[in-house]
Amino acid sequence: MTETRTEFEARAAESGAGATEAFRKKQKGGADVPAERVSAMARDALEAIHDVIRKDHMTYEEYDALKTWLIRVGEDGEWPLFLDVWVEHVVEDVNTSHRSGSKGSIEGPYYVPDAPQPEDGVIPMREDEPGTPLTWTGQVTSTEGAPLGGATVELWHADANGFYSQYAPGLPEWNLRGTFLADEQGRFTIRTVQPAPYQIPTDGACGRLIAAADWHAWRPAHLHVKVSAPGHELLTAQLYFPGDPHNEDDIASAVKPELVLDPQDAGDGTVSVDYGFVLDPATADSPTTR
Repeated sequence: MTETRTEFEARAAESGAGATEAFRKKQKGGADVPAERVSAMARDALEAIHDVIRKDHMTYEEYDALKTWLIRVGEDGEWPLFLDVWVEHVVEDVNTSHRSGSKGSIEGPYYVPDAPQPEDGVIPMREDEPGTPLTWTGQVTSTEGAPLGGATVELWHADANGFYSQYAPGLPEWNLRGTFLADEQGRFTIRTVQPAPYQIPTDGACGRLIAAADWHAWRPAHLHVKVSAPGHELLTAQLYFPGDPHNEDDIASAVKPELVLDPQDAGDGTVSVDYGFVLDPATADSPTTR
């Protein structure tokens, strides 16, 4: 099931277009941001750009290359990818700095709501799904230690080739996407497969930036989750695996020590993980978070 580099790149453009369309659907009507906030942040952003131009003595050739690249980002549908990889981690830090519960991380561009709820706790997958079988148990509690019965855990992740269902052709619609309900004690058990590290799409504008800057495009292996319960803030996180060479230099800067799992070899070709979540109470002053 190993894909060639050409096949990977052929899918990258479709992935970017899919992420853009999904974001447009989610943002129907736009955001109601006060004019004074727009003015303040726009001025600060422009001043930061001006400072870079002055500091690095940008030439007209470099300026024209920048304009060409910005146009290409839009044409390739890669604004969601660019912002989620290089900007979102700071937005997430700012919006969750008040929390005393579990740490969160970025959502990324490949979330799809309303994933099916398997009755047996096994995430939807193909019969021959590659990857080490993974059994994940945990508990959802409040910051006061009370179990949050009926909490919801949404899980999605890439397959062993780095592809997400609904963003790459040839995958079942809900492959490796599921919604799971905790019991009355807030406990849950999920069975899936351990994902592999992957590179973000490199055939478009983001790939051109990576090549021009001599960066790498790797993301460490990770599980995406959204954890929610009535009266509590929604927690969005990515969970990582120890020993991954890109935990220290993730292209998306999203890895936090608190989000690294401790998988145990079950001795039968499978691994198990015990990892739970502590949700902060929602308040009228809570910022809008994912």
